Amino acid sequence: MKIGILTLGCPKNVADMENFKGILVRRGHQIVKDALIADLIVIDTCGFIEEAKKESIEEILNFCSLKEENPALKIIATGCLVQRYFNDLKAEIPELDGLIGVTSPMKLADLLERGTFFYFKQPVGVYDYIARESSSTYAYVKIGDGCDRNCAFCSIPSFKGRSKSRKMEDIVSEVQDLISSGTKEIILVSQDNTQYGKDFYGKQALPDLLGKLDDLKDGFWLRVMYLHPDHLSEEIIDAMASAKNVVKYFDIPVQSGSNKILKAMGRSKNREELVALFEKIRAKIPDAVLRTTIMIGFPGETLETFRETLNFIKEIRFNKLGGFVYSPEEGTPAHGEKITISKEKAQEFLEELLDEQDRISHELNQRFLKRKLKVLIEEKSGDFLIGRSWHFSPEIDGNVYIKGECRPGEFVEALITEVYENDLEGIVNEYT
Repeated sequence: MKIGILTLGCPKNVADMENFKGILVRRGHQIVKDALIADLIVIDTCGFIEEAKKESIEEILNFCSLKEENPALKIIATGCLVQRYFNDLKAEIPELDGLIGVTSPMKLADLLERGTFFYFKQPVGVYDYIARESSSTYAYVKIGDGCDRNCAFCSIPSFKGRSKSRKMEDIVSEVQDLISSGTKEIILVSQDNTQYGKDFYGKQALPDLLGKLDDLKDGFWLRVMYLHPDHLSEEIIDAMASAKNVVKYFDIPVQSGSNKILKAMGRSKNREELVALFEKIRAKIPDAVLRTTIMIGFPGETLETFRETLNFIKEIRFNKLGGFVYSPEEGTPAHGEKITISKEKAQEFLEELLDEQDRISHELNQRFLKRKLKVLIEEKSGDFLIGRSWHFSPEIDGNVYIKGECRPGEFVEALITEVYENDLEGIVNEYT
């Protein structure tokens, strides 16, 4: 079959679909980008918050409209939105030829080959490694899925199920294949990487996994995303600090800096404990990059709680920060709680917060001026090479724009000549 694939949502979906593509190619199918020559389109959806759900539905409808030009085209939606709203989608979008909930890449391939286009069972978020496609300089590798946390705003446990880890040797095999094929950066993802291994090994096994991956080869970057602050242990911090290939980049979504809001969200650590956690990381690793995510507008939010969060941001001085406005989600503990500020006001608060973060990021980026950085080149655009130093995670952070000659997929040493809120500029100093 000629199969087109659209991946929406988070990097965990990207990891799933890269494995799915690898399985399809191994079985003799052809992955195509042009929907008008495809036999079948698979859309991997997101069902996390309202904006992501809207995007998934819009894309489904857009692809269904292509049947006017390609009447034989079949459109299959899969993933989180389907798992969460299977019956609603089946009733409201009859143009869809299939709905398949959260399942493994192998199972998804089996179902499509059998022509079983409607499938809804308990979610299966992890899988055994068979093969994967990856032509990028970096690759997301999923180490687990599902979640055992009880954050009041989060719907993920309702459609992803409880936390489940992949076997360590399976992850190692996938990473080994990726770096052997030239991938320069491996990014470990799950709903919360601090949960890794508790089901298989009876403990937080992320330090053990990092040790095994660190021994595979010198010279690649290993990045760890999604570390829940309530469960980030000293052992994990020490493992990240000591591993030679692990970049010292800590992605720790705190969601708020107000004790009142943190408690309402069901978070364990209060503001003071969070401050102590970040101080500990910076004491152990002075050049560590700290990244967080903030939610504005959770029930109970007021001007006072927002100011507390803003002051928290100023105190910690995160290197990177992402933010979003709270979306009430059915099935969560907070659903139905009184909204205390409007979406418009929440958006104003968010913009103020992000403006402050831009100022902080620009100040912190000054340390790179006139310094040499190792940069992974990813593409060329006009007169510039575009890449990243280890301080920048792909897709969510900035870039390093460099003048000079180099091939995409190579590391270079760059002298930084300009700094901005999110990006850097420089010139090629030499190959590394």
